[in-house]
Amino acid sequence: MAIIQTSKLYKDYATNGVTVKALRGIDLTIDRGEFSALAGPSGSGKTTLLNIIGGLDHPTNGQVTVNDILLNEQSAKELARIRLNRIGFIFQAYNLIPVLTAIENVEYILLLQGVDKEERYQRSSEILREVGLGDELHRRPQELSGGQQQRVAVARAIVSQPDIVLADEPTANLDQKTGAMLLDMMHDLNKKKGITFLFSTHDQMVMERAERLLHLVDGQVADDEWKKK
Repeated sequence: MAIIQTSKLYKDYATNGVTVKALRGIDLTIDRGEFSALAGPSGSGKTTLLNIIGGLDHPTNGQVTVNDILLNEQSAKELARIRLNRIGFIFQAYNLIPVLTAIENVEYILLLQGVDKEERYQRSSEILREVGLGDELHRRPQELSGGQQQRVAVARAIVSQPDIVLADEPTANLDQKTGAMLLDMMHDLNKKKGITFLFSTHDQMVMERAERLLHLVDGQVADDEWKKK
């Protein structure tokens, strides 16, 4: 069952009077529960595509549907609500709030959703234990390693039980061992909770673990490779 669909998706950017065609008519369907990756060199359009699917950017032409909601027709306020309730984000730079502890960073999304204090704490501490940070709840980001910070970011992305997690180069700042552990953890969460994961990456480890690999070249899908689950 499709959870993400794009139809004839184009994205143009104007840079110093020159039009850059980032996406060139992408037709794509991602089914619920997939563990898939967009791969390609810098400038291939993978981050642009991920941002449009996440409602962080708008296409120049074409349509994008997430969980049967046509994003093109949504207001900025409604797009923010969709991101809050349906989509988890994991970024290369972690994007944690420095003055908040690990558990406060994870709780923040639930606070925005209006979840009461007791349930926020219970759900956030439980998910942090799941990602191996049960002893680090009250440490601030600067007191954690890069791998630990990214695990907090993963916990924050999934604590609200989103339909989709979009991960933009999530292993780029991690050593190989930590990156592999993080990917295996996300794959486990994908299987246990049925969350759809879509990565953008040029990391070979991510490509090897993805069950479906979409190769982007010059803003187009050049290859769509399914692997054994």
